[in-house]
Amino acid sequence: MLVLITYDVNTEDASGRKRLRKIAKECVNYGQRVQNSVFECSLDAAQLRILKAKLLTLMDSDKDSLRFYNLGSSYKEKIEHYGAKQTYMPDDVIIL
Repeated sequence: MLVLITYDVNTEDASGRKRLRKIAKECVNYGQRVQNSVFECSLDAAQLRILKAKLLTLMDSDKDSLRFYNLGSSYKEKIEHYGAKQTYMPDDVIIL
């Protein structure tokens, strides 16, 4: 299933900037950054539970916010992309 993860981390102090880096790094491990604080992650249910638990321990719930949008398996009909950045589909083959 495709899960869209967005976050807003308060970076007014050094601890906030550290949380931001850690949350972004964890999201990169599971998906593709599509905007500064937005990731598309192709996950199964177990991976989603693990990632959600990790991110919730990293965030400060008094200062930060996380959002998880479960787009499911038939997400291709739900995504429209316009603009400069080339789009990709998480299940496409990526050659490095």
